[in-house]
Amino acid sequence: MPVIVLEASDLTSPLSLVRMWALLSGCLTFSLVASLVPSELTSDTHQYSFRILCMFTWCLFFILTLLIHVVNIIQFHSLVPISWKNLTVTVAALATLMTFSATVTFPWAVMCHEGAWPRPIAASLASCLTFLAYATEAYLICNQTQDQKGYMASVPGLLKVLQLWGGCEMIVLVVEQVRGALVKVGLAAVGWQLWVSGAWYALCLLMSLGTVMVVLGDCAGRCPLPFDRLLAGFSLTGVLLYVVATILCFTRVLELRKRDQDLTDRKTGPTLVVMEAVMTSITLLAYTVDLAFSIKLLRDRSHA
Repeated sequence: MPVIVLEASDLTSPLSLVRMWALLSGCLTFSLVASLVPSELTSDTHQYSFRILCMFTWCLFFILTLLIHVVNIIQFHSLVPISWKNLTVTVAALATLMTFSATVTFPWAVMCHEGAWPRPIAASLASCLTFLAYATEAYLICNQTQDQKGYMASVPGLLKVLQLWGGCEMIVLVVEQVRGALVKVGLAAVGWQLWVSGAWYALCLLMSLGTVMVVLGDCAGRCPLPFDRLLAGFSLTGVLLYVVATILCFTRVLELRKRDQDLTDRKTGPTLVVMEAVMTSITLLAYTVDLAFSIKLLRDRSHA
């Protein structure tokens, strides 16, 4: 199939301009963060892990956006063995959520708060611009005509992106809590609730990732089981597992209060547990709404 080069007018389309905006602000963000010296970073023990997470987020989506932008310019996407319509909106929506997390996490847990340092402040502003760029890109894609957007641009598709984002954040928070407990006390300090929650998060993350990969690969028709019933089963499993995980999270929060833990430290265990409880509740809501959509779809098809 011949490769068709875009016209100059296509390079100035709103979607192309927004992607260039995301590339420029993303490159500026991780360049500024990479140049920070130790005096511009907080001395908290969690800053190293969160800094890696933020850098990984900015660099990953910079690379993905650059590839999408280049492939779109040379019209090479017709030769790529994936659903291009679903890929672009998936990357844009997931980048919106992940860069939002990085925009909040970096000034909270990475940059030093003792004094006004220009480079960390500039990096925070650049990260905020990156988030706005990806949010604008996702908005533009979701508002395209029906034949230009795929399943992932629909409400159920966006809910699966939200589930994927929630699973990633959960794994990071659990790993950081385990690492903090091992450093301070030892393996005995890691409660069974944390291990159970981590296992549920990992299982749900794998289910969400598998669903997204099947949609991106246009493999739903080759699935040995009816794909709509499989999605409903995954959603129901996610709801049940996240209900258990949410109960365990709030149980750990209550246990911390009973032990009169010091809740004034923003970056240690208690705050991470509260963050996990909030993120678990958000992800549970996403699975619940997704389950409702799946049940409605099955009901409509049974009456058709």
